[in-house]
Amino acid sequence: MAPTKPKNKSQKDKAKARARTGAAQPSNVNARELLNNASAMLEVGDIENAAKTAKTAYKAIGEDGKLAGAALSLLGHIYVELGEIEAAREFFLAAVKTDEDGTLPEDVAGGPEKFLWLAQLSEEGGQDSVSWYDRGASALRLQIQTLSDELEKRPHGKEQQEALITEKKRRLAAILCAVAEVYMTDLSWEEDAEQRCEALITEAIMLAPELADTWQTVANVRISQTRVDEAKEALRRSMALWEHLEPEDPNVPQFPTRVSLVRLLIEVGMEEKAIDVAERLIIEDDQAVEVWYLSGYGRYLLGEKIKNGELQAPEGETWQDVWRLSRKYLAQCLRTYAAIEYEDERLGAHAQELLDSIRGELGVVGAEEDEVWEDTDVEEDEDEEMN
Repeated sequence: MAPTKPKNKSQKDKAKARARTGAAQPSNVNARELLNNASAMLEVGDIENAAKTAKTAYKAIGEDGKLAGAALSLLGHIYVELGEIEAAREFFLAAVKTDEDGTLPEDVAGGPEKFLWLAQLSEEGGQDSVSWYDRGASALRLQIQTLSDELEKRPHGKEQQEALITEKKRRLAAILCAVAEVYMTDLSWEEDAEQRCEALITEAIMLAPELADTWQTVANVRISQTRVDEAKEALRRSMALWEHLEPEDPNVPQFPTRVSLVRLLIEVGMEEKAIDVAERLIIEDDQAVEVWYLSGYGRYLLGEKIKNGELQAPEGETWQDVWRLSRKYLAQCLRTYAAIEYEDERLGAHAQELLDSIRGELGVVGAEEDEVWEDTDVEEDEDEEMN
């Protein structure tokens, strides 16, 4: 639900050009152009000027203007980026007043987006988040029905219309998965939590069986039900949809979703798959402390299984080899943890505990643990470690 980033260089160049055009804010620019300029500034990271331009647009529109909701929603996005969550929430709440049911056109900030933001920004969480998600889901269902009715009446342009319906269904499936996650966490104590989760994931699968996030949520639900074999199968189906794709492909789940995937894979004992996913994540972001930790933890568990005779070691390797790599990843995790002052103390404590356990078995090798991996060229480092 975060602000959309330009997907390629051409889009970025266009966004930058619009941002430069909007910086001067000539007096004859209309409100819609000001909003477009503010959006462009937001896309290229010029947050302060985006805020100023969006506020200017809102003043020009007035509270009752047709574009008021668009200005308020954009200001909400901007203030999320500024880290001023309370202000962002107020802007989105004001945007809701301009479109209570999400029935206005999306080019004036109609539709579900503001409800979804409020679900994520909810201070109360739990049922309050679910209520906002439900309003977003209702708006999307209405959009899907309207598009489907139009398709029946006017079948020309069928492919484009069907693609739009598919995209809306994918968004609806994602909302249903988000609600299921709430029922597995904040509302897990509700008597009907399991039934609600089951209904939500069933509908999500029907809407978007090709969406990797859907199957990952199914796996999470199955884990909570201790149906581990079914969870593993759901995780395999999820990964099969994207693991062969390039990182920039839109069908690849977002970075945080894949971090959660690594945790789920470890939880069901699929350490080798977890390590594979973590490697891709490290290449994308070598400052992701949690990914370094999970990669080291996955190798620790894998080495432990080999050591205990539960699993056969890869050809030419021993459990000690696997643990040496685990030691290296955990050491890098703790270096990055300290460098960026990461706040998850439990993660840091567990990484240190694992590292101490490995050192107790294998000893400390300063050269390995003092080395800083630059450019995240993990594969080369692994080759050096094995030689």
